[in-house]
Amino acid sequence: MAELTTTKMSSKGQVVIPEEIRKRLGLEAGTQFVVIANKDTVIMKAISPPSMGEFATLLANARKQARKAGLKRAEVKSVISEVRSGK
Repeated sequence: MAELTTTKMSSKGQVVIPEEIRKRLGLEAGTQFVVIANKDTVIMKAISPPSMGEFATLLANARKQARKAGLKRAEVKSVISEVRSGK
């Protein structure tokens, strides 16, 4: 069940997540969030990098889609270089 509590924002825009919620969700210092705003609603979703297993699955799927699209390794490297250089 959702827990209801209140908090307030500091002059620096910082918001404290109440301790009981941090503990229940396992949030620690350094946890990163995606913040979504819609009208008068703010949603914070904790994010974390994928595990090595999840990353391997994502990479395998990306490679499969690249092969399916007929992309060559050199083409992929070229596009990555362009994006990284800001062209």
